Amino acid sequence: MPDDVLTSTLLLGLLGLLIGSFLNVVIHRLPLMLERRWAAECAELQGEQPPDQPPLSLTTPRSRCPHCGHAIRWYENVPVISYLVLRGRCSECQARISPRYPLVEILTGGLFAWCGWQWGLTAAAAVWCGFAAAIVTLAFIDWDTTLLPDDITLPLLWAGLCAAALGFSGTALPDALWGAVGGYLSLWLVYWGFKLLTGKEGMGYGDFKLFAALGAWFGWQALIPIILMASIIGAVIGIGIKFVGQLREGGYVPFGPFLALAGLTAMIFGPMAILRLFGL
Repeated sequence: MPDDVLTSTLLLGLLGLLIGSFLNVVIHRLPLMLERRWAAECAELQGEQPPDQPPLSLTTPRSRCPHCGHAIRWYENVPVISYLVLRGRCSECQARISPRYPLVEILTGGLFAWCGWQWGLTAAAAVWCGFAAAIVTLAFIDWDTTLLPDDITLPLLWAGLCAAALGFSGTALPDALWGAVGGYLSLWLVYWGFKLLTGKEGMGYGDFKLFAALGAWFGWQALIPIILMASIIGAVIGIGIKFVGQLREGGYVPFGPFLALAGLTAMIFGPMAILRLFGL
């Protein structure tokens, strides 16, 4: 491996570990912030005062142990290493720390490293690192809450169009534009067809927006491979969850994480490789 490729891979990999640590905060706090925002809007519409709560943002308050409230020191927050040194436990109360925290850090670091290996220290690597970070965040938030926040999906869609216009994503702008349109409309039609036939909602509007964003990044040609991959992964995992009796109340599994996984697969292997994987 040439020295410049190795350097860019290592640098972006390390940056990804740091970004992954921040993404853990976003995954946890953004849904809570949205709930507060919605509660305040509802109170305002009813002519009431919103509930008085301590400030909450992505930076305030400092990260704390959810069990004992211990404020996490900076050296206890070093990606992956702190988890290993602490043996996965809070230094104060010894409560277990979820292994998902280092998992998100390692996943983000690996994706950033791959971008560095593929594109070096370039604008293309930067935009695809941003894509990967957004997709990881959306996948985990949707899995936890069944929410795909507009705060992430809509900027991701516009970023895909802008990256195409600037020539950073490798997708032509017309293909990106029609990919966004086709991604949104296709799932919108499926949603309404299913609702008219069954009277039930099969997915949320966030799925339309995420698929539109993927269309903006990869072009309309990638829509069928991505939805095929997402559907197969979702079916396999859904059957597995049902088999072990871990389905949520209502018997549903969010679709967003499978769209996200298909999007990352398309980023790494290319959309057409997904079709070849299935012999198409």
